[in-house]
Amino acid sequence: MPYPDPNSLPVALRCLSLARRNLAAMVLLVMAGAGPAAAAETIALALQQSGTAAWEAAAMQARHIDRDHDLTLDIRLVADGRAAQVALQAGEVEVILSDYFWVSAQRNRGADFTFYPHSLAVGGLMVPPGSPVQGLTDLKGTRLGVAGGPLDKSFLILQALYLAQTGGLLTDDAQISFGAAPLVFEQLGAGQLDGALNFWHFNARAAVNGAQEVLSVRQMLDMMGLAPPPLLGWVFSQGKAQENPAGLAAFLAASAATKQALLHDDSLWEQIRPAMNDPDDALFIALRDAYRAGIVSGFTTADLDAAKAAYDLMAPFGGEDLTGGAPGLAPGTFWTGHD
Repeated sequence: MPYPDPNSLPVALRCLSLARRNLAAMVLLVMAGAGPAAAAETIALALQQSGTAAWEAAAMQARHIDRDHDLTLDIRLVADGRAAQVALQAGEVEVILSDYFWVSAQRNRGADFTFYPHSLAVGGLMVPPGSPVQGLTDLKGTRLGVAGGPLDKSFLILQALYLAQTGGLLTDDAQISFGAAPLVFEQLGAGQLDGALNFWHFNARAAVNGAQEVLSVRQMLDMMGLAPPPLLGWVFSQGKAQENPAGLAAFLAASAATKQALLHDDSLWEQIRPAMNDPDDALFIALRDAYRAGIVSGFTTADLDAAKAAYDLMAPFGGEDLTGGAPGLAPGTFWTGHD
């Protein structure tokens, strides 16, 4: 299943995009500063106001890529990823950004949500400047902060690697505290933590402030012989996608086109800099380059195999809360453009 470039989608989606062009428009709510647009298809999209997916939406609207694809984005701002999941489950939005583990768990519980790859960006283990922690064996007895909670994928991967290399359980050997990403970032900078696992954009901020990366999640996976899967993706109901194939096709095509623009056009990044909270030059470049490194430009059978292998690696550490109580990645977790 190739990921769409700016001018194409998988054959199934391109065929679907020819249908239902007369779908009635839904109520329009655009982001602040964006003008009204006449478009054939509308997609209600939940976004975290402080999340990096909002950068793509800002870039899409700045270059009118949404209008070029006959698309109107009905953007609903939410507080966090959990709020987005609730909004999708309640039918208040059609598309959210989430991870494929959540999708698989929901499918194992009877839902029909499905996942389309969005980003390869992952975090890593960060330590303060001059830290004695240089590797996994140095984590015993440390204070480790984790953003995202016990089911954070970086944390699950680190636990798996720690067990493989030391034979011990990280949760027994280190003092683990969970908190919101900004809090973990502040605690690391204040010297209240010996190490932190945080979201990639907070790690970029920490690095600019002098923190050092001991291991990235990509390196952790590589050390276990695994390729990095696209952990984050656009998530939507399979049934709703079949009801509004043209809208979904337009959204995915516009998203892919925007990614290509962000990958190659420095001037577009300058346009969306306000949406990034106007970072200083050093942080701006760090965020831009890290975002670009995570852009998904293709998705093949090999990538799906990597996603399944990563799932099998993390499942024993996440348990039923991660998997939904069923072994293996649920069939249909990854969207292919058909049943």
